[in-house]
Amino acid sequence: MIDFHSHLDLYSDPHAVAEECNARGIYVLSVTTTPSAWIQTSALAPQGSRVRTALGLHPQLAHQRKSELNLFDSHLPGAMYVGEIGLDGAPDFKPYWNDQMMVFDHVLRACSQAGGRIMTIHSRRASSAVLDRLEAFPNAGTPILHWFSGSKRDLDKAIALGCWFSVGPAMLAAEKSRTLVRHMPRDRILTETDGPFAQIEGRSAMPWDAQKATIELATLWEMSEFDIEQLLNNNLRRLVGNIYSGGRLGDADYRQLSEVIGKRTESR
Repeated sequence: MIDFHSHLDLYSDPHAVAEECNARGIYVLSVTTTPSAWIQTSALAPQGSRVRTALGLHPQLAHQRKSELNLFDSHLPGAMYVGEIGLDGAPDFKPYWNDQMMVFDHVLRACSQAGGRIMTIHSRRASSAVLDRLEAFPNAGTPILHWFSGSKRDLDKAIALGCWFSVGPAMLAAEKSRTLVRHMPRDRILTETDGPFAQIEGRSAMPWDAQKATIELATLWEMSEFDIEQLLNNNLRRLVGNIYSGGRLGDADYRQLSEVIGKRTESR
């Protein structure tokens, strides 16, 4: 099971949630919203854990935390994953658009200079602008558009740019989203939850609710759950393998990931 976008540090008891993820064998990308949260959040992923921590500066906080960009730069050499980053065009945050653009460009430039990173990206009501910035920084790494809700035209451009997508059960509850997912390349999709912000049945989504997204994809694509899980595991292995081949992932980390995915597949 894969939850490629979870705010582990924002649950009421993040350590208990992280321990449950390890017990269930879930591969979790634990995103952060500020650079100052990265070290403490990384403590949720001890050596040998299946939790990975992403270094982020959320667009909704860009105007408040732009002073932490130097801290972002100092942490970046130790971070293989970057997120949550991006742009937000909702009315409450559009007044801070210039700050968002400055922060997003800074992060993309830094990732480019560092040799590229796996990036989980927020694009609510800002898909076109996000894609324009990704096009301007083609060496920033591999962009994964989290909960993508743009137009079909934006989706086509994202696919052409090599973007990946992470989809969750809350996203898949909407028919518009399901229509978009039907057109996404199956070999560039991962599951997510966006917990604890995303809601499922009136409660915060938990990382293990990513299984609900797997079930929805099986229905949407008319495949078995087993085949969907194999597809997702292969996607994750290939995604991380691309970073490994570029020299940004150590042998031990890549070997552990491959073993984890292999064991999860064999256990079925």
